[in-house]
Amino acid sequence: MKTAIIGTWHVHSEEYTRALQNNPKSEPVIVWDNDAARGKAFADKMGLPFTEDLDGILKDESIDSVMLCSATCDHPDLLLKAANAGKHIFTEKVLTIGVEDALKVAEAVKASGKVFTISFPHRTHATLRAAKALVEEGKLGRVTYARVRNVHNGSSADWLPPHFYDKAQCGGGAMMDLGAHPMYTLNWILGAPKTITSTFTSVTNRGVEDNAVSVIEFENGAIGVSETGFVSESNPYTLEISGTDGTVMVHGDSVRWGGKATEGKWVDLPQPEKIRLPIDQWIDAVCDGGTTPFTIEDAVMLTRLMDGAYKSYENGVKFVF
Repeated sequence: MKTAIIGTWHVHSEEYTRALQNNPKSEPVIVWDNDAARGKAFADKMGLPFTEDLDGILKDESIDSVMLCSATCDHPDLLLKAANAGKHIFTEKVLTIGVEDALKVAEAVKASGKVFTISFPHRTHATLRAAKALVEEGKLGRVTYARVRNVHNGSSADWLPPHFYDKAQCGGGAMMDLGAHPMYTLNWILGAPKTITSTFTSVTNRGVEDNAVSVIEFENGAIGVSETGFVSESNPYTLEISGTDGTVMVHGDSVRWGGKATEGKWVDLPQPEKIRLPIDQWIDAVCDGGTTPFTIEDAVMLTRLMDGAYKSYENGVKFVF
């Protein structure tokens, strides 16, 4: 498959382009960015040609797919153009900032009949897959609570790019970016949300939140807590899922559980084999036929969760979905 790189704004642009270069089934062939200087510098680094002609890319029938890493505010226009041009799409999260735009994109993607994939890499992690399997096997009984903490020191150690603090481009701060992972993970484990309540603070005073928590009530009665931030040091990823019959804990690379079936003892949980990252699953689906588990419906739900989280914080009230 031949892929155009649409936008190089996001910090994962190089990672995804390298994945395309390293996969024998795919070939990135050209780079476009609405910031020509940024796009050309990226293209030169990757050894690819650069163009300012987006319409030319979309009309080129030899290019069957696009990888989107533009500013989040540009996603609606670019995703709609790509879908309407009949291109397979891989996009960085989140899909769009607003729900109305997400629904328009979803309609166009479905009408195109092409393979769409959003980057939800945490759903490929062996630790999280082991925990979810335990839930699906009923070993935890009725799940009542889940908490995900996903943080780094990007603001406090000052290594994030300045545009990550531009609310107009990003739609928010830590919750919109890094907080996407806890949000889609909780949706994956607990299902549909009912209400959400948020507390955000700005520790480094850069104009957007860099320390954030949202509490979600799910339709099945479970409570989920999404924790994220750019101001935490040496704080490994944490997932906790509790139920009426047991609890499973992921901490960094380890996963343990305990409950009625283990007579209250904590034991290591075997982890499944590694599976391919979303971008490689997308390549497989485009080249070999089929779909990926990271669907347009999942992408719309992430936007709904983010929209609710920010509206709750901005209005100081519980948001009802």
